[in-house]
Amino acid sequence: MFSILLVLLIIVAVLMTGLILLQKSEGSGMSGSSAASMFGGVLTGSGAGNFLTKTTAILATIFFILCALLSLVVAKTDVSGNNNSNLRNELTTEAQETLSEPLPATEAPEPASVKE
Repeated sequence: MFSILLVLLIIVAVLMTGLILLQKSEGSGMSGSSAASMFGGVLTGSGAGNFLTKTTAILATIFFILCALLSLVVAKTDVSGNNNSNLRNELTTEAQETLSEPLPATEAPEPASVKE
């Protein structure tokens, strides 16, 4: 499940990046006259800009939904202990052992004498 969601997230991210680069910015970009020829004349001028903006918004929404789903999947596997990493268990065990041991007794430093 994690792998499928991750692949979908990467695909959406690449598509969204491409659409953002195609959008018009300060008189340049692909949503102008070249976009009309690229889409076969169906989208011209502001039509191409509106299409690219709406598509980018949809892909951004899908991107955030996939991020939320991925975080839920990861959180679920961490709680159930189905992750394949033993590093977390080792660190937890080491921390518990360290906290259970008493601290060694040390002598307090002597106060420094003040010279006048």
